[in-house]
Amino acid sequence: MADMTQDFDFLKGVRVVDFTQFEAGTTCTEVLAWFGAEVVKIENPGRGDPGRRLRPGRPDDDPWYFRQFNVNKKSLTINLKSEKGLEIVKDLLRKADVTAENMAPGTIERLGLDYASVRKINPHIIYCRIKGFSPDSPWGRGLAFDMIAQAAGGPISVTGWPDQPPVKPGLSFGDTGTGMLMAATILGALHERNRTGQGRLLEIAMQEAMIHYMRTCFATMMRTGKAATRRGAKPSAGNNAPAGLYPCKGGGPNDYLYITTSRANPEHYARLMKLIGREELIEDPRFATGDTRVKNAEELDRIIGEWTGRHDKREVMEKLIAVGVPAGAVFDTMELQNEPYFEQAGFMQHVHHHNGDDRMVTWPVRIDGKRIRLKGAPSLGGDSAEVLESWLGIDAGEFANLKTGGVV
Repeated sequence: MADMTQDFDFLKGVRVVDFTQFEAGTTCTEVLAWFGAEVVKIENPGRGDPGRRLRPGRPDDDPWYFRQFNVNKKSLTINLKSEKGLEIVKDLLRKADVTAENMAPGTIERLGLDYASVRKINPHIIYCRIKGFSPDSPWGRGLAFDMIAQAAGGPISVTGWPDQPPVKPGLSFGDTGTGMLMAATILGALHERNRTGQGRLLEIAMQEAMIHYMRTCFATMMRTGKAATRRGAKPSAGNNAPAGLYPCKGGGPNDYLYITTSRANPEHYARLMKLIGREELIEDPRFATGDTRVKNAEELDRIIGEWTGRHDKREVMEKLIAVGVPAGAVFDTMELQNEPYFEQAGFMQHVHHHNGDDRMVTWPVRIDGKRIRLKGAPSLGGDSAEVLESWLGIDAGEFANLKTGGVV
């Protein structure tokens, strides 16, 4: 099978000092590593990123969660509470192009590594801060994880069924979504710095990232004059039918298909009715216009559901695609991981880590037909000697002294 992956050097020569942990910050710096930057993850000796330790009662052996967000990086363990360790980190920052942190509010300031301090030693640095809430907001001291951001930023308010309590979306928009927005901003700031030499302070709040992803819901609010509501499996705008989830053969928890027929494309509805053998419903007064279809959506859903229920979800998805009706089967994580196409295309890759193997997805953008090649997540401190030698010229003897002194 042809190798559909490649190392890319878009950011070759760019050095990143990475103080991030868990997911939002690590996603951001992982993108930079995929693009060829040298990303050095600063971790506490012996413990490291808390994401390495997420299995109660089992060894802290870098579980799958940590590996998902830290491939293609290096790890340097260093004691930031020691004077020498802090001095070494500041030396690294002098040589860095980018630094990023998503520590709890106040932590980076207590270490003396806040933007004002770092800018004095490297005025050209791109300094990135990812927090749950903007520091100057009413909630600026608040701690946040993905689900907190999704609550405070709006996504939970529009997820679930109208007559039931709100539901947290299953995806980690709050974390990964925030990291992606910061990564895009870093690329813009680096491009500017190449022209002007100007450093930047980049700050993003997870709450505000979620508000950004709510833009279609704000459009619905402006149209209706009311807060966007929960609509279950129906489109958030609530102004087209048929649209939604329909049961498929098998009856399993994910044996469903999502179908949308757009008001802007009335031929979608006609094509669907022809496919299911109900052409007479195209001109039926109950369903002849977009407004009447919305009014009689429950009956229309029943008719369509009877047809989808006789077919496997993949089969019916392919039938609908063939006639030009927007449709997508509900694929679960196991189905997606085992889909042959994704591996053949280089999107799902076999990755060897220092402590095991995974199948993992890479960056979704293809570049000249190739995917970014993934390399294993680092062992805790596994790159310390190499990083300090290449960045600061610290030789093996000096490194041994640092290790003996508990600095690294």
